[in-house]
Amino acid sequence: MRHIIVFLILALSLHINFDLAAQTYKKIDRVVIDAGHGGKDPGTVGKKSSEKDVALKLALKLGNYIKQNLPDVEVIYTRKTDVFVELYKRAKIANKEKADVFISIHCNAASSTSAVGTETWIIGATKGERNLAIAQKENSAILYEADYEKQYDNFDPNSPESYIIFELFQSAFRAQSESLAAKVQNQFSNRLHRVDRGVKEAGFLVLVAATMPSILVEAGFLSNLEEEKYLMSEQGQNEIASAIYRAFKEYKFQMEKIDEQAKQENTKHDSLLAAQKLAEANVETVGAENNAELIFGVQFLTSKNVFKNGSTELKGLKNVWRYKDNGYYKYVSGKFKNIDEANAYAKKLRGSDFKDAFVVAFVDGKRIPKRKALKMLRK
Repeated sequence: MRHIIVFLILALSLHINFDLAAQTYKKIDRVVIDAGHGGKDPGTVGKKSSEKDVALKLALKLGNYIKQNLPDVEVIYTRKTDVFVELYKRAKIANKEKADVFISIHCNAASSTSAVGTETWIIGATKGERNLAIAQKENSAILYEADYEKQYDNFDPNSPESYIIFELFQSAFRAQSESLAAKVQNQFSNRLHRVDRGVKEAGFLVLVAATMPSILVEAGFLSNLEEEKYLMSEQGQNEIASAIYRAFKEYKFQMEKIDEQAKQENTKHDSLLAAQKLAEANVETVGAENNAELIFGVQFLTSKNVFKNGSTELKGLKNVWRYKDNGYYKYVSGKFKNIDEANAYAKKLRGSDFKDAFVVAFVDGKRIPKRKALKMLRK
């Protein structure tokens, strides 16, 4: 419970929106590009380069590719010059501009000079020494900020204990963020033949307050002399920026296609909806009950398909129910009055077949923001 209280305090100080209601797909026409570090914060320093300079060049090139090829998309930068911008202000810019996507660009480092490749991160639990090291490296930027202890409620970027709070956080935009991150890695791997270190998750302060799909790209290792040379070169920077651009373009078109499909589905004849309801017989629908009490469940699956109890897709889970949103069925397991029990169950599911499982809250059969649920608990 102590960590929950600390987490809530941190959330309030960072103005985080924890409304876990499903995101409505829409036209992707505004992106915020964040060049990591800057000014008095150099970030990773290589033999001949610094992260702040390489990240800025990549960010500006990425923005130019988007402007030239996707004129309907507005590009906004957190910085366009070598200036220092506090971490919390970066996400604040994206939120204020109502961005559809937030992309933060960085360069990597490792104690071994042989480490190579790219990795793209999303917000999530910080697990493993390597993940913790990367999060600590990027979050240490707050140490350059005045009164950072007050701004981040004594969050210590170098303390492993501080990262426990991120285990309680599941972004409302996790699926979209992960989709974009995977597309970036695919471009790096398939088009540029870079070493693919995968899509990963950890507790990044620059991402945690963003109220839209958000990723952090580690474009390569400045601690590796060959990669540093590549990252400093015009050709390398053009290739990296164009790869991220292609991934963004693919994500944009995919999301807008889903949006159009959802709209078409909502206009289908009532007879199709009635037929669909007949197929739903064996899984309870949350709206069917009249439960005025606050309950927590663990959402583990999203699909356009209807699954019955015993279906292979449910992998033997018991007490499964669902609700429908934006043309998709959201499957939930368990009903808990205690959020700690729900968090423990979610952690168990994430350790099995459902890596993206997270806690959701309902009152009177209707899903409510987790922020509101936590407020009700405090009362």
